[in-house]
Amino acid sequence: MQLDFSPAFARYEAIAAEADAAFAKVASLCPDMVSCGEGCSDCCHALFDLTFIEALYLNRKFNEAFPPGPARDAVLERANAADRDAAKLKRKAFRADEQGVSTREILESIARERIRCPLLGDDDRCILYKSRPLTCRLYGVPLEISGEARTCGNTGFAPGGRYPTVKIEKLQDKLVALSQELVASIPTKLPLMAEMLVPVSFALVTDFDDEFLGLLTEEEMVKLHEQEAKWAAAADPFAPAGGPAGSACGSCGEQAGSPACSSCTGGTSWVLPGPDGESGGKAD
Repeated sequence: MQLDFSPAFARYEAIAAEADAAFAKVASLCPDMVSCGEGCSDCCHALFDLTFIEALYLNRKFNEAFPPGPARDAVLERANAADRDAAKLKRKAFRADEQGVSTREILESIARERIRCPLLGDDDRCILYKSRPLTCRLYGVPLEISGEARTCGNTGFAPGGRYPTVKIEKLQDKLVALSQELVASIPTKLPLMAEMLVPVSFALVTDFDDEFLGLLTEEEMVKLHEQEAKWAAAADPFAPAGGPAGSACGSCGEQAGSPACSSCTGGTSWVLPGPDGESGGKAD
């Protein structure tokens, strides 16, 4: 099934432009403190995850820029190695969490790890710089994360100082919301896919085909619509039973109109007892 992700990608690019604008604003206010420049690849060794929309977008841009050939194979080889290293690090963090290590200590430990990004070329420049993720775009200026300000150690921002800070979590919330909208718009049996967080390496080596996306076949979609119609009918107490006269009642399972039926009148009049137990009226 050929899906058109271009509308979602356009919205993602607008969020990326917001990040670029935020970085530029801080850089203009603190020009002597932002040290980012060509040849600096400190951020290209940091471990971070992508939201679903970012992973899908980066995968698309990688496939467009690197058709089958030696250059693509070299990137994928680096991505496989980085993916294995990231998996080992996450297992280590999981074990630390089981042993009661605080989240803060775990995050600080992960931050000290260095895993080279597979998109970092031999010249220490990003080979997909224009399509780089949000975290890469904002690395190098103070960021508010979980209520605390953090920044690259190579900058001129001194600890304890007061500086303009980008609330990166607000931008990430937009990415999560966009991911949820995208997944909700496609016929998938994997709705929780919108919540996935993966490293850059995974986004590069993964084939986001119909199987990975959990897309429903036409036959499965027909069955799903039929089931949804049944659920809707069952949820509507005023919906007709849907069977011929004299068939089983849709709600109680008894013969429609029979004395055993507890809910269907079927044209039958029931005598309501009066205050003294005698018949006091009829209800049709």
